[in-house]
Amino acid sequence: MYHPDLIRHPDSCPALVLNADYTPLSYYPLSLWPWQTAIKAMFLDRVNIVENYEREVHSASLTMKIPSVIALKRYVRPSEYPAFTRFNLFLRDHFTCQYCGRPEDLTFDHVVPRRLGGKTTWQNVATACAPCNLKKGGRTPKQANMSLTVPPHRPTTWQLQQHGKQFPPNYLHDSWRDWLYWDVELEA
Repeated sequence: MYHPDLIRHPDSCPALVLNADYTPLSYYPLSLWPWQTAIKAMFLDRVNIVENYEREVHSASLTMKIPSVIALKRYVRPSEYPAFTRFNLFLRDHFTCQYCGRPEDLTFDHVVPRRLGGKTTWQNVATACAPCNLKKGGRTPKQANMSLTVPPHRPTTWQLQQHGKQFPPNYLHDSWRDWLYWDVELEA
């Protein structure tokens, strides 16, 4: 009988990584480890195997199924606030321009321009499409007669995780479904 996991190359068999409380370490990007890292962590007794692929790997003395879901044995406390990165900024702003709502050609905009003393902080940077950023230029939104959809703010890690649930990845293995909680219907 044909089973898709049996013909998959091991490199296309990542393991979903759960924290010790059996929640994903991250939704977006989804917390995945290469199969080699998952197996190494298993041998170092750092994870529990929750689910396996049908695909096996072999050594001279051992045959084992590749883990598809693993859970850390020690709880990793997430930091309360995420790092300020371009990706996290776009995620906070739902990958849309905060001036016009377009999801394409995204950049980031200093609400109070740097030339006017504005800093690169969560509270002063917003996602903007290139045309809006160009239109605003080195002015404040008020000076440019533009308004922000949502004022910039410092998100919590929890808020970014909630936003990340709105963007499920293109591929989800069936064994991951019980551990992931997206607001949309998932398709394999």
